[in-house]
Amino acid sequence: MPKVSAAKSFDDFKLNPQLRRAVEDLGYTEPTEIQVRAIPPLLSGQEVIGIAQTGTGKTAAFLLPILMKVRYAQGTEPRALILAPTKELVVQLADHATALARHTDLRITALYGGVGPKTQIATLDEGVDVVVSTPGRFMELYLKGALKTKKIAFLVIDEADRMMDMGFMPQLRKILEVIPVKRQNALFSATFPPKVEQLSAEFLEFPLKVEVTPQATPARQVQQTVYKVPNLKTKINLLEHLLADSAFTRVMIFTRTRQNADNVFKFIERKKLGPVRVIHANKSQNARINAVNQFRDGALRVLVSTDVTARGIDIAKVSHVINFDVPILYEDYVHRIGRTGRAFSEGEAITFVSPAEEYHLDKIQKLIRETIPVSEIPPGVEITETPFAERQAMAREIDDQRRQEDPTFRGAFHERKGKGKVKGKRR
Repeated sequence: MPKVSAAKSFDDFKLNPQLRRAVEDLGYTEPTEIQVRAIPPLLSGQEVIGIAQTGTGKTAAFLLPILMKVRYAQGTEPRALILAPTKELVVQLADHATALARHTDLRITALYGGVGPKTQIATLDEGVDVVVSTPGRFMELYLKGALKTKKIAFLVIDEADRMMDMGFMPQLRKILEVIPVKRQNALFSATFPPKVEQLSAEFLEFPLKVEVTPQATPARQVQQTVYKVPNLKTKINLLEHLLADSAFTRVMIFTRTRQNADNVFKFIERKKLGPVRVIHANKSQNARINAVNQFRDGALRVLVSTDVTARGIDIAKVSHVINFDVPILYEDYVHRIGRTGRAFSEGEAITFVSPAEEYHLDKIQKLIRETIPVSEIPPGVEITETPFAERQAMAREIDDQRRQEDPTFRGAFHERKGKGKVKGKRR
């Protein structure tokens, strides 16, 4: 039985200086249990099965060893492959990897369906070191000859149980046939049902199985509230109403995308709701540090942020955290609301939930093993009608969520379109 590492800090992993700086930038102080137990064997070349819920730090547990192994940009063909079941997870993993690799010249790209492959093929042609992909898009680009596989030396399958639930086993087997046999493998999964055990037996050699219990629990002194909001405009109206309250003295607002972060920032600035700055991956490191320092010193009332750039920010006396969007990496909910209620002071975490985000809220409540109270939208907030395009987009998203749970689901949006068809041309 391999000896479990007793790492107390990230220094104990002997990361290269570039990764160590990124870890400090992101505010990671002590490694989590899954990181302590998975990073050393992965760095030593051992294959690992990691059984860990979202919220345990499992993403960095495999990203740091990958980035250590590929080290620097080299050639044009990818040397590491991370497979994930959905576009959203692929994008989040690629963003996280990019944040950790910020002081290196490593080239990381996300490959997923739902968009034309032209831009992704152009990126591959320019050269990449780490590919994060859904199984379907990986095979599509491989069969087009756009994705070269002979240099892949490190494979991670993330959320393997969801992969099996969504019927990806045949595609995974095809991928295993077209990448080099000589490589290091890792598999991460929240659970270890028979199908995942079967998959692991097919491609892992003498793996170390690491299993940890969930650690995602909100701080007790954080009061959590949900507002069910029909659309984006109503979210904006509710935000304006809340920020009119002088009790909101120091507020962090989280969004899922850089675009929403910029839009919320511009709205607060335009409405003169208090000094505000925004931080996300498109901002320089100096700009992010300056914004955080201003917020910490009390020069700002509001700091708007995406998830990756806000990890590890420790600021006393944050009165309120507002989740303008529900995170789709569910551990991020715990990270977000952990910004308030620190050092024994009470704080409030408020989450705006659209109809398309209720699926993610349900997953978060299962993760934290709590039901978050729902508050009525205050009388002074205008509830606007949902525009047709936004209504369509939410319907598609809800269909995608149902399909993730049940791969045989045909799609209510698709059925509605079918029912609306009329034979013959309109004149």
